[in-house]
Amino acid sequence: MPRFALTLAYDGSRFNGWQTQPGGEAAQDVLERALATIAGHPVGTICAGRTDAGVHALRQVVHFDSDAARPLSAWVRGVNSHLPEGLAVRSATQVADDFHARYGAARRRYRYLLYRSAVRHPLLARRAGWTFRDPDVARMSEAAALVVGEHDFSAFRSAECQAASPVRRLEELTLREQGAFVVFTFTGNAFLHHMIRNLMGALVAVGEGRRPPGWIGELLAGRDRRRGPATFAPDGLYFDGAQYDARFAVPSWGDDLSGCFA
Repeated sequence: MPRFALTLAYDGSRFNGWQTQPGGEAAQDVLERALATIAGHPVGTICAGRTDAGVHALRQVVHFDSDAARPLSAWVRGVNSHLPEGLAVRSATQVADDFHARYGAARRRYRYLLYRSAVRHPLLARRAGWTFRDPDVARMSEAAALVVGEHDFSAFRSAECQAASPVRRLEELTLREQGAFVVFTFTGNAFLHHMIRNLMGALVAVGEGRRPPGWIGELLAGRDRRRGPATFAPDGLYFDGAQYDARFAVPSWGDDLSGCFA
């Protein structure tokens, strides 16, 4: 049966996370209903990275199988006509049968958008994390360098995390200032439940001067989540895509977040 890969963008504040829910209000539920309408049969999807409630996607990747004879445009414009405004298919590609959105991803990338202002901005509600202080970006960058590499990230995983191993390879954790924002980029082979939001809580604590940069290294070595700060808000977290073998020709990540709030 032919296999297709879609890239999606969605506003995570409008859905109860990605993964299907009993009430049918998760992003996966909404997408599968729209796909079934176009395909004329039930459609199941597999995604590159499951997102929690409130977490957004710039370029989520999913795959599905269908023997319905439809042009690729039907999987984009046709499906979008049956989706709410908070979710849209951005591209569709027919892929080889061995493509797998989850297991075939060599690496994944997330962005976190942090807004720095003494007063909150109502138009950024649920779109960006916020701190009323002015965090020191140099201090946060120094701390970020301590967790890059392959480590046991037990200190930054949630109690509900079901991953078999806490070891992950964080290939990149960089910060870029853009006006009132700081854009954090996290690239790795995979991420634990709440790992990025817990790292963000620690980085902001360092940036605000509540902890020294070396504290993050101590947390990492201690492997004890109870010693870490509270989990940071999901508002500014965006799944930015996954990378696959080039033969599949599935669009990878870009830099579109940088212009979201220009």
